[in-house]
Amino acid sequence: MQSSTDLRNLLNRIDHRGYPAYKDTKGMYQFPGFVLSIDHVQGDPFASPSKVSVRVGGKTAGFPRELYKDRHQRVALQDELTRQFGRRAEQFAFKAKGSGKSGLISVSRCHQEVLERTACQIDSESGDLILRMEIGFPANGRTINARELEKILFDFVPECVKSSLFYKNMDAKRLRSIIDLAEDQQYIREKLPEMGLCAFVADGSILPRESGISPRPMKGGVKFKSPKELEVTLDLPHRGKITGMGIRKGITLIVGGGYHGKSTLLKALELGVYNHIAGDGREYVITDDTAMKIRAEDGRSIQKTDISMFINDLPNGKDTVGFRTEDASGSTSQAANVVESIEAGASLLLIDEDTSATNFMIRDELMQRVIHRDMEPITPFIERIRELYDDYGISTVIVAGSSGAYFHIADSIIQMDRYVPKDITEYAKEAAKDFPMISGPETPAAKPDFRRCPQPSQVFRGNDRIKMKTLAKEGVMINKETIDLHYVEQITDSEQVTALGYCIRYAQRHILSGRKDLRQVAEELEQAIEKGTLAALCESSSSVSCMAMPRRQEIFACFNRYRGLKL
Repeated sequence: MQSSTDLRNLLNRIDHRGYPAYKDTKGMYQFPGFVLSIDHVQGDPFASPSKVSVRVGGKTAGFPRELYKDRHQRVALQDELTRQFGRRAEQFAFKAKGSGKSGLISVSRCHQEVLERTACQIDSESGDLILRMEIGFPANGRTINARELEKILFDFVPECVKSSLFYKNMDAKRLRSIIDLAEDQQYIREKLPEMGLCAFVADGSILPRESGISPRPMKGGVKFKSPKELEVTLDLPHRGKITGMGIRKGITLIVGGGYHGKSTLLKALELGVYNHIAGDGREYVITDDTAMKIRAEDGRSIQKTDISMFINDLPNGKDTVGFRTEDASGSTSQAANVVESIEAGASLLLIDEDTSATNFMIRDELMQRVIHRDMEPITPFIERIRELYDDYGISTVIVAGSSGAYFHIADSIIQMDRYVPKDITEYAKEAAKDFPMISGPETPAAKPDFRRCPQPSQVFRGNDRIKMKTLAKEGVMINKETIDLHYVEQITDSEQVTALGYCIRYAQRHILSGRKDLRQVAEELEQAIEKGTLAALCESSSSVSCMAMPRRQEIFACFNRYRGLKL
């Protein structure tokens, strides 16, 4: 390891030389209180910025161990440090002059959800801290402007480090409140199964968002208030007693008129698999963290998925136990999404009538009389929903606005009235007696076959030049293959998509053998991440990308939509 003086001397030597001379700066340098590591140097001032990291020893950083000893505490603290560093770095970004991306200083941009990221990582034992950032190395044209880089590395970065990575310089009371919130959120998650609940929505929550493109809470939004019949009270470790609506395990129906808040409630439940920051309005909206949003997904690829629980005896004789298609219909895609969610270990399915295939969800009594069951290959979801709960322990929350067929089988029916929930279970059940109940299948479905063992591709073995490109939250391109994740709606950050791309690459290189099924593959990926942190997927400390932790359910979803995977 070299000293900061060595780096200053090096910058003096390469000043005004051609841009490639910046490559000589790669390495680690000891600064007062931290180590600066230049991990990757950009090829020219217009290329992706250089990757730089700072390492602070646990004793120097000084964060009390009770702030990070458990995973949920550590993730919350890392998230806050990333936000603090980012806010400080914004004050210095582009103050250094030059062409292209010269002077850029940036870290991961955190949103409303609290996610584990490669941007900031704290060792749970030693307290050692690493923060990764991107810096645009300054140049005039393609000539090195070392004086401006010296200003960034010796003035701006140390100021950011001291103000946001040293405990003694931070607001200890604020940090404690953030960790307290994380502990309260974790407490609710652990209590849900004990109380027979699959979700909890606290009174006073603000569920509506500012706009369709803003995740921030709506100013003046209606505060959530639980109906008395569904009210539960929890005694949290820090906040104390909190009351809200408990959604019980089983089948829950959310109904109401248009624009009354049905989908808003469902969206909050979808993202309740993640913790949220204070002030978001959904801090205490906590959902079973295996929950999966299910929808129709026309055109998606399906590979060897057993959809026979819902679809059988196709006119063309196509196999539905190992169903394959490159262009799925609405019903077959939704059937595959349900079965794949079972495979991924989901305990809760979230469904919105608006984004579902009608013929998959319901087949009314009149249609059953006109088109006999023997002529219809689709067993609709309504006929399997009770079976999913009784035999698999999978609950369902459905938003419905046009069909009352689910009234008969729902355990709980919630009406949203101007964003206020009402329990109308007894009233709806009484009204449903005047309408015929849809008849169910005579026999239960055979359990799906999950023996899908992906084959490794030789393209990945020993090839360090696999190109990957993250397409925001829409998908990831690996070489020339695009994995479309547009309809995997619980992905909340593009850095999760980047991580999913690295999951595919890592699995291709180290896990796939043709003998391990997808569940084993996902488990080994999680073990690799747990052992070496999320950065282990990159396999090189000098090329760690900005990533955020995806759930197991999204890992499965990515593999299932990867057309280049051979099963």
